[in-house]
Amino acid sequence: MTSLYQPMDAAVVPRFAGPASFMRLPVVASAAGLDIALVGIPWDGGTTNRPGARHGPREVRNQSSLMRRANHHTGVAPYDLIAVADVGDLEVQPIDLMAALRQIEAGIAAICAEGAVPLSVGGDHLTTLPVLRALSRARGEPLGLVQFDAHSDTNDRYFGDNPYTHGTPFRRAIEEGILDPKRMVQIGIRGSVYDPDEHGWAKAQGIRIVYIEECAARGPEAVMAEARAILGDRPAYVTFDIDSIDPSMAPGTGTPEIGGLTSREAQAMVRLLSGLNVVGADVVEVSPPFDLGGITALTGATILFELLCVMAEGIDQRRRGPPGV
Repeated sequence: MTSLYQPMDAAVVPRFAGPASFMRLPVVASAAGLDIALVGIPWDGGTTNRPGARHGPREVRNQSSLMRRANHHTGVAPYDLIAVADVGDLEVQPIDLMAALRQIEAGIAAICAEGAVPLSVGGDHLTTLPVLRALSRARGEPLGLVQFDAHSDTNDRYFGDNPYTHGTPFRRAIEEGILDPKRMVQIGIRGSVYDPDEHGWAKAQGIRIVYIEECAARGPEAVMAEARAILGDRPAYVTFDIDSIDPSMAPGTGTPEIGGLTSREAQAMVRLLSGLNVVGADVVEVSPPFDLGGITALTGATILFELLCVMAEGIDQRRRGPPGV
């Protein structure tokens, strides 16, 4: 029988003691026997300006000690539903960008081969590209995407002819056929752009871009109802860039943009992912060197827990099958 791992009990070992792991769960050597593998990707080789997201996984682990066992709003207690543990960090060298992308893809492919769903913490947003490569190839089909972000990340080239930065992953993923752009929703996009038509390519592919002004006008429920309709019941990936949240609430990130989602709105939107067929997810761009009092890492840890709850509930429901069956 698969072990249902439980977080370390804070009434026995206080939160400031013991080894740091995601949600204070055991750290295991492989993803074998797990439903969800929590994994760190400590790499920011795709960063174009302010580095530091390579330190994100460690600080999110530290702040995740504040997460308890159950979601107060949804009632989901993920550790009672599925087998989940921390499988440590992927081995990613920080110098050679192309080699790092191959290492990340291989690490996620190994998790998939062991039958687990990856829930990762980066790292800059380029880490999502090799994760998507591994997942799409493991499943044999392009994935849908829900992207919480200040930026579309569908630019083409930087610094001459460089196609790989944290501003390009979803353009590359569409070109490679691992994402279905007609099943992509980008939520919270905002900020100044390099060109008035910067998002023209993304829109031409069929990506639904929900700018922050529309988010504010329509509210989380309406936005997420549309997102669920676009994604349908086919496999989808969720990527949460911490810069989707206003920097007054999450300052520790490489490319902050004012006027973002509140942390409460972000929580509500992630909870409204319930019912989607989520086959992987991540939290990226937490940059501790720019953080204040750990608030950004705490926000990242909280969103990670919300994603875990949604994914655990979905896995449990699919395992049980349709009602009455």
